[in-house]
Amino acid sequence: MRVTSAANYAEPRDAIAQDWAAFLASALPEAAWMPLPNLGQGHIRAYCESWGVNRLILTGGDDIGATPLRDETEQELLAWASDMELPVLGVCRGMQLMALWAGCPLIPIQSHVGIRHPVAGTIAKDVNSFHTYAPQACPEGFDVLAQAPDGAIEAIRGIHKPWEAWMWHPERESAPFDPIDKQRIRNLFL
Repeated sequence: MRVTSAANYAEPRDAIAQDWAAFLASALPEAAWMPLPNLGQGHIRAYCESWGVNRLILTGGDDIGATPLRDETEQELLAWASDMELPVLGVCRGMQLMALWAGCPLIPIQSHVGIRHPVAGTIAKDVNSFHTYAPQACPEGFDVLAQAPDGAIEAIRGIHKPWEAWMWHPERESAPFDPIDKQRIRNLFL
């Protein structure tokens, strides 16, 4: 979850956009879901196992490096998901983290914040865009599913892992949510 601060309190908070509840209710109405707190490497595996977590979504927000505890937590979540062969969806920052986890550096990109643009490839559609970094290349162990007109990689899929990632935010689309996004998350998680 994104790390935020509350006004007049000197304590960090974990938060998730309320739009996720509506998107998940629309895409996966039969699924129970819960946000995972940023507990760090030493605690997040046991937390997930105690709750029976069996799928992951790594959401957007916070550039990598801005919130070390979130970075540490999500890197451990990816290691755990890899060990357990769990399905994972990475969204925006989540895709960037997957790329880094696979050894692919990120590069800064221009003109991808607060706009819509087309993507082409296996996934072809118009998407929202809110990111300033993208994978430098296709991470090892992944295939590219979509690219922006400027060549930025916008979606990837694991070759040997049930992992997929998108740079756009499906939860930020107005209802009804995009049927392509809904079907892709259903195919990944069900």
